[in-house]
Amino acid sequence: MNKPEILIIDDEPQIRKLLEITLESNDYKVRQAETAKEGIIMAANYSPDLILLDIELPDKNGQDVLKELRAWYNKAIIILSVINNETDIVQALDNGASDYLAKPFRTAELLARIRSAISRNQPANDSHIFTCIDLEVNLSTRIVKKSGELIKLTSTEFNLLALFIKNEERVLTHKFILREIWGIGAQTETQYLRVFIGTLRKKIEQNPNHPQHIITESGVGYRFN
Repeated sequence: MNKPEILIIDDEPQIRKLLEITLESNDYKVRQAETAKEGIIMAANYSPDLILLDIELPDKNGQDVLKELRAWYNKAIIILSVINNETDIVQALDNGASDYLAKPFRTAELLARIRSAISRNQPANDSHIFTCIDLEVNLSTRIVKKSGELIKLTSTEFNLLALFIKNEERVLTHKFILREIWGIGAQTETQYLRVFIGTLRKKIEQNPNHPQHIITESGVGYRFN
């Protein structure tokens, strides 16, 4: 079985070395780049299973690198950065980051996020049927069951649920969700989104006040757990 390949794009030699030791000891193949230009070339040449990308690079802003990669690279990209403010995190997620982890990071958490991100790259055994705890969703027939009982969702509610399922464990920003479900013109209607999240939670959660499925990421968006 081939080892999953991870590309590190970071200009700090100490961070690259730490990541190399950590990842190789956990059975990953590692490639390294210290500039945006070098990283983009290596991503194109080797098509790694996941990219760890720093926001602050010497030759180009990491947000621009992220947008450039997302024009053709469709696998996981995790941002590793000392920048840990809400604005930059939201911007990175809107630009297509799969996840965002602030430096200094905990090794166990990084490895868990890498495993989760790489697993989402793999095709599911049955891409039409999704089950989680008490919830069963057939993405093909649009049939939804909770604890074996049919649930009636509106077309918009189902589309919203399907979007979450297809992006399981990924933080989706308010702007991304609004754009995907209601179009570009609705990207600022966050209150509208909260109403639909509330009604969807009432239908699929055992306790809407303490949701197990649709988790709020404060100030950023939502994650489907």
